[in-house]
Amino acid sequence: MPYIKPETILEAKKVDLLSYLRTHEPDELVRCSGGYCTRTHDSLKISNGMWMWWSRGIGGRSALDYLVKVKGMDFTEAVQQIVGDSCLIQPVSSLPTEKEKKLLLPERNASNEKVMQYLTGRGISKEIIQDCIEAGIIYESLPHNNVVFVGKDDKGQPRYAAFRGTNASRVMGDCSGSDKHYSFRLMNPDSRSVHVFESAIDALSYATLIKLNGGDYKTESLISLAGVYSPGSDGTGKTPSSLEGLLKNNPNIEKIYLHLDNDTAGRNATRVIQNNLSHKYKIVDKPPRFGKDINDYLCHKLGIQPQRKRSYER
Repeated sequence: MPYIKPETILEAKKVDLLSYLRTHEPDELVRCSGGYCTRTHDSLKISNGMWMWWSRGIGGRSALDYLVKVKGMDFTEAVQQIVGDSCLIQPVSSLPTEKEKKLLLPERNASNEKVMQYLTGRGISKEIIQDCIEAGIIYESLPHNNVVFVGKDDKGQPRYAAFRGTNASRVMGDCSGSDKHYSFRLMNPDSRSVHVFESAIDALSYATLIKLNGGDYKTESLISLAGVYSPGSDGTGKTPSSLEGLLKNNPNIEKIYLHLDNDTAGRNATRVIQNNLSHKYKIVDKPPRFGKDINDYLCHKLGIQPQRKRSYER
């Protein structure tokens, strides 16, 4: 069974519901008299650091209370949802056998204009964006015009989705019910290698670099780790679930290219993946040749000013 350190639980308990929803589920927030309510439960009011679901007589202070009492998550799953996968200490490196989650996708906008403007502003090829829109793995949401990155399983069913603001806000997070084993990816089932990135933006940036160099990104497999993966600095830790799930479902893969960030978290994650998987796969460490991440390098190559970065990208 996974274990969570007591100090991590205390950290999760400090997160109030309003802050959690603004980061992870902004489409759920609706302004109402005296504060906020949620789109799903209009009788659930949030005010002065507390929340109350009046129709059920249930209330609390923290996001942790909300996830357990309202969403019905077990305690461990709720802490993980708030703090991230790195909070879990696994005695054995294996895929979880948890029941399938129900993914709640934001409503689609009829137009993808703001998404196209935002992503091309970060140097990503308009043609590649359009390919992803047609494949149903990128779209613009309502009512906030966020970009949504969708991960599908081998049957083509959406199993993961992350959203992020297309303006200057720092809005971002995973959609409720997301399974990180199926994170955003661009897959060629015949490829014997996979390129690994921390965020969907970086994966799309690398696809653009392939196109700029006269190649075809569709001949490659590219996967996002669905967020910053931050193991310890001692080279030990769990393989990211997104990569672990992909390798399990694609036994033809022989080589892994790691394009993780040029920062402490990225270097530590690279060492952990190398230590965990080098006995079975050929691992190639190829961090960005300029800047913090692949998108920085793409913008540098194109001679454009990178947009202001967020602290946590998926």
